[in-house]
Amino acid sequence: MIMNTIVSLRGVSVSYSSSVAIDSASLDIYQDDFIGIIGPNGGGKTTLIKAILGMVSYSGEIVYAPELYRGSERGVGYLPQQSNFDRAFPISVIEVVMSGLQGEKGFWRRYTRSERQKAIQLLESVGIAAVADKQIGEISGGQMQRALLCRAIISEPKLLILDEPTNFVDNNFENELYTLLHELNSRMAIVMVSHDIGTITSTVKSIVCVNKTVHRHDSNIITQEQLDNYHCPIQIVSHGHIPHTVLAHHDGDGCKCGHHK
Repeated sequence: MIMNTIVSLRGVSVSYSSSVAIDSASLDIYQDDFIGIIGPNGGGKTTLIKAILGMVSYSGEIVYAPELYRGSERGVGYLPQQSNFDRAFPISVIEVVMSGLQGEKGFWRRYTRSERQKAIQLLESVGIAAVADKQIGEISGGQMQRALLCRAIISEPKLLILDEPTNFVDNNFENELYTLLHELNSRMAIVMVSHDIGTITSTVKSIVCVNKTVHRHDSNIITQEQLDNYHCPIQIVSHGHIPHTVLAHHDGDGCKCGHHK
């Protein structure tokens, strides 16, 4: 494992009953990575990150660099597609955020004033500081997802894993989210699953195509031919000269693909 590799997968396979979800995946994640994971529904994107997180059984080898740990606690933040919090549970938004510190503090230690202030600052950064003291049953799904993002990063992990983070995010916050992720990437590696290829290609540094097999592409520009070679059945539509071009622009002055106005 080279100096700046924080996670290394070698020949990792995951099966559910008789169905193979991931087949002999090898992948290195580096300390300054911002990876976008793309692939078809059912192709194994979520299974891959769950294997990295140790949430599913696998064959093969996953090695974590020593610098990823704080004592026995692995420094990985995780934002799942959907919250597993019971919205009826009597806990406030700020308590959800601070619960991200339990791994290093232990369950019974009280939170300090500075930790509470850090939680407030994070909630401000995602635009929901006003609901900090509300019970989680009183906030929207989008607000809950933002709170869980704050929970994932409050401990300053070395690796942040996001599974479809914009699923419950409104359009107004989506640009702010990507700006925040760029800032976070200056101090942590980020792995983000997304179905929105056009948007993530203007955000990430590298692309990993997952369709049972796993292929890393060390660029944020990927062509339809490369996807076909990776057996990744996704169609990319070029939007001409605008910033998130992922294929060569159309001939002529404008895009005539008929997919946008």
